[in-house]
Amino acid sequence: MSVFTLPAFAAQENISKQERQKMINTAHRGASGHAPENTMTSFQKGFEMKADYIEIDVQMTMDGELVIIHDTTVDRTTNGTGYVGELTFEEIRNLDAGSWFNDDYTGEIVPTFEEVLDAFHGKIGILIELKAPELYPGIEEEVAKTLKDRNMHKPNNKKIIIQSFNHESMKKSKELLPGVPHGVLAGLSWAGITDEQLAEFASYADYFNPNMNIVTPSLVGRVHEADMMIFPYTSRSQKQANHLINLNVDGIVTDYPEHVYSHPVHHS
Repeated sequence: MSVFTLPAFAAQENISKQERQKMINTAHRGASGHAPENTMTSFQKGFEMKADYIEIDVQMTMDGELVIIHDTTVDRTTNGTGYVGELTFEEIRNLDAGSWFNDDYTGEIVPTFEEVLDAFHGKIGILIELKAPELYPGIEEEVAKTLKDRNMHKPNNKKIIIQSFNHESMKKSKELLPGVPHGVLAGLSWAGITDEQLAEFASYADYFNPNMNIVTPSLVGRVHEADMMIFPYTSRSQKQANHLINLNVDGIVTDYPEHVYSHPVHHS
């Protein structure tokens, strides 16, 4: 269906090029509308589409390897079964992480955290989500060590952000990496967040990144007043992206980077 047949898209015409350009465009699990999520192909696609950041999900294998996968089991996005934390790296590495999406991606592998950092740091920003860190004792230290080994923990490095739904984990991570911006993810249950709660988050977080369905002009204003930025998730349509741009958020986490005005990233 072409966009101009939908009345809802009338709002698109009111969004200036400048408004689109200032929006931080984050490719959710890579450009996951176009390629299997959390694979090197998906991340490369996000880079090629000129997103500002790729968003990645970090978990830990039974033998302590940091891998990039969203669910706490491998069932949905690979041809295997079982919990990530109960499988060895070798077992996960031998899985097909692409054919579930499309036969063209048969043979895609689950990448490691190190592989993603080494391939993309300096090319595109990386928004690192610690996925269910409560299942992986010590994961904050392992992530911190991996970043420090690459000198990617310095305050002037604006292209690494760490976030999680586990807010205690973010407090811990911020202590380990005080120079790295951190974010708190917030689901639908945070719709009634108070100014006091925002102030508490702001004591260790630079971003308040909520489910897009709880975002209102008031929330955006209050997050900004608390001196945080707001990157709602997850936009999957042009209409949703336009709505978020009109709400004056700072960035959009999307499966489709083309829905946000794509522009080159300028690295310092």
